[in-house]
Amino acid sequence: MKKHIHSLLCAFNAGLAALLFVVAPLRADDMMAAPTPSAQTLKLHYLDPDAISAASVLAPPPLADSAEQAADLDEVRAVHHAATSNDIAVAYSQKKFNMFTFAPAIGAFFQPGKFPVTEAFMHKVQKDAETITDTGKNYFKRPRPYVTDPSLANGKLEKSFSYPSGHSTESMVLALVLAELFPEQQDAIIAEARSIGWHRVEIARHYPTDIYAGRVLAKAIVKQFQKNHAFETGLAAAKAEIEAVCATNTVMAK
Repeated sequence: MKKHIHSLLCAFNAGLAALLFVVAPLRADDMMAAPTPSAQTLKLHYLDPDAISAASVLAPPPLADSAEQAADLDEVRAVHHAATSNDIAVAYSQKKFNMFTFAPAIGAFFQPGKFPVTEAFMHKVQKDAETITDTGKNYFKRPRPYVTDPSLANGKLEKSFSYPSGHSTESMVLALVLAELFPEQQDAIIAEARSIGWHRVEIARHYPTDIYAGRVLAKAIVKQFQKNHAFETGLAAAKAEIEAVCATNTVMAK
């Protein structure tokens, strides 16, 4: 009899455990992609992985149950619902971007194929910024706004974490370096980067604090770039190429 009761209890407990497994809500981690390799295991072109990390530069994002987090999410909702159809379209068009996204701020002459040295240099700059940002995302593990509030889900959703924003970090890194190459267009270039970051809030991919953190991280990344000899060499080569192309365009225009 005791053996029979014991068997029934075991079966009941096993069934209960299975039921709990089915109905338990997914954690935010379960909805995110597997962590990418650390900066130390990936190739960095102009950065020492021991010299900079998002964790060392940024304060943590708002705590999940805090008033600050609630306010951050409220702003995402407000910005997203106020965004125009044109804002949304532009945001989606910037899913992928590179240095030529800044052509409206720099000039019509700034087109693919005309600046191969600069393009190769800036690609490495952006990849380094992406690597540092991705390791930061996987360190802080902040869920995206649409994970916390599914009503914000729209379009094809990212599976990476939210803090800091990759778009904000990478675009501002590109902008800060491009501003060195095109100092007369500095204000317009920086404004374009800020716009790229903010569009991500308009489509509810990021919190405002993700965007602000990205700008802070970008500044720190560029500061480290400037300590790297290979970066300074690449920057000088890009400047020479740009000066040569601009000089040729000026002669042809006469």
